[in-house]
Amino acid sequence: MQALRHFLLALQFFTRIPVTGAVARWVGFSPDMQRASMGHFPGVGLLVGSAAAGVFTLSANLLGSGTTSLLVAAVLCTGATAWLTGALHEDGLADVADGLAGGHKPAQALAIMKDSRIGAAGAVALLLVLQAKVALLALLGGHSVATAAVALLGAHGLSRVGPVLLMHLLPYVSASDTTKSQGIAGASRHQTLWTALVWAALPALGVAWYGGLVFLALACLAAAGAWLVLWRLFARRLQGYTGDCMGATQQICEIAFYLGAAVAVAQGHLAPVGALPW
Repeated sequence: MQALRHFLLALQFFTRIPVTGAVARWVGFSPDMQRASMGHFPGVGLLVGSAAAGVFTLSANLLGSGTTSLLVAAVLCTGATAWLTGALHEDGLADVADGLAGGHKPAQALAIMKDSRIGAAGAVALLLVLQAKVALLALLGGHSVATAAVALLGAHGLSRVGPVLLMHLLPYVSASDTTKSQGIAGASRHQTLWTALVWAALPALGVAWYGGLVFLALACLAAAGAWLVLWRLFARRLQGYTGDCMGATQQICEIAFYLGAAVAVAQGHLAPVGALPW
């Protein structure tokens, strides 16, 4: 029951899905609960990815499998995920881009990241990220709608392990004590990390069953490489992480997963469904 409370708390924090009334009172709240709920971040991603896969599949089936139709389907599913999450992660990405572009010292970068106004670097980063998502999803959909749908499930579930790892390995830093992510600050407990990895195993097994181990490995290696670059960047430039860093990490790792999956498809590493479940 406690695990369900933590999952619902994560759902409340990271999505627009309402957790209110009697359910919210049953879930309860405390800083410790909020920190523990981070372990369920990949589980929330699995739900978001399922919604995105559903929108992409429905749109592609209604509009046809042409290039333009797949682009429209990719735009619609990207818009659906942004709405479902309140564009929380995209906002973090823009803030991080502005902060790192404008601040040479950690304190300067953090102060810029707290500014609600978006700068040129943040706008460009958002534009490039959204374009990359749409283009890569349309490319994957060109192979088959199912391939794009599976990539969406895998990317949304597995990319959310990255922010939990940041919590585990870096100290929390902020230019303000009133940030809304203050409740999840502090070192991640091992239990939180293990919970995240258990959730991540579900989309990983699904991707491996659909496309084989090489397909999964290339997608995961691309996401892991992107995470490693961001981890080193945050450690060097900010000397820690913020809530914005978590959002940026999710976004970049998601795109890297799509890119790795697209490379696997292009190189002929997509196995028949069910051929390589292990």
